[in-house]
Amino acid sequence: MSLDHAGDDANDVSAVNLPNALTIVRLACVPIMAWLLVLDATPGSWQRCAAGIVFLAAALTDLLDGAIARATGTVTTFGKVADPIADKALTGVALVALSIIGDLSWWITAIIVFRELGVTALRLWVIRHGIIPASRGGKVKTLAQILAIAMYLFAMPGLSWWHVAAQAVMGLALVLTVATGVDYVFHALRLRKQLPGVATKDGVVR
Repeated sequence: MSLDHAGDDANDVSAVNLPNALTIVRLACVPIMAWLLVLDATPGSWQRCAAGIVFLAAALTDLLDGAIARATGTVTTFGKVADPIADKALTGVALVALSIIGDLSWWITAIIVFRELGVTALRLWVIRHGIIPASRGGKVKTLAQILAIAMYLFAMPGLSWWHVAAQAVMGLALVLTVATGVDYVFHALRLRKQLPGVATKDGVVR
């Protein structure tokens, strides 16, 4: 899911396009998902299942918007800014909601949210020196987070094995979150040592 399009080159095209519309839809799904959980967060309730469906549908738009933008040459500055905001809002609100209803420990939510906000701060810190694109590990991390959140949302009463599996996937997501966060810190420190506008070995002009 978030394939993090921060490293894509922006084109001189209108921001009014399908990829950006999908990003806005993803943002709009966030309060809808939260509202459904507020209505009834009981495992197995239709409201909670609907929240899970909204979450997965929103996550799917993250796969589509970047692919469409690159395929059609409609990568825009708006999209590059709005896309990660929508991603973090979707996963962040879902994690906070799961903690509020008592399904997920607050310390797990705190670590993941802190990491995501920290990476955003790092990108802003080095923006004059270059862009930190998503690593392969970062992409796997995001997939693990989305799968874990979806498993928690679709939890059914009486299925203890499902809960254990959801905890295992969330544990994997947590490990990947911390590991990739550390990698981003070292990447940012390397970028800060370079002069603004200097091309690096990965071919990206900094």
